[in-house]
Amino acid sequence: MKRRSLEPLQPRAMAEAGLCRALLAMRDVGEMRAFLRDLCTPAEVEALVDRWSVVPHLLTGTPYREIHELTAVSITTIGRVARYLNQGNGGYLAAAARAQQSRRPRRAARASMKPDKPRRAAQVRA
Repeated sequence: MKRRSLEPLQPRAMAEAGLCRALLAMRDVGEMRAFLRDLCTPAEVEALVDRWSVVPHLLTGTPYREIHELTAVSITTIGRVARYLNQGNGGYLAAAARAQQSRRPRRAARASMKPDKPRRAAQVRA
């Protein structure tokens, strides 16, 4: 954490909440990419991408060395991500679960939903 000689007027928790709201306000990958590229340095974006790219491999139990070979991410970073997956705040797991849900084809989800019973024309008009 960086040290500051001055205390900010806005409490850190409020600033963090504002950042979280801004991230949630992005509507698609393009908007999020543009926001991250404006917000972060190229090195910071690369670090975020590296961390996120190892999550699916860790969740499937891939050994660290194999993850390193697949992603070129350092063993140290892989270990750090693994530690936060297991002992963190649940953010990686929540994001991975949501990302997995968003990859499912929507047609298949709709096809699996069957109405409880057929409706008659009179019921539909009512």
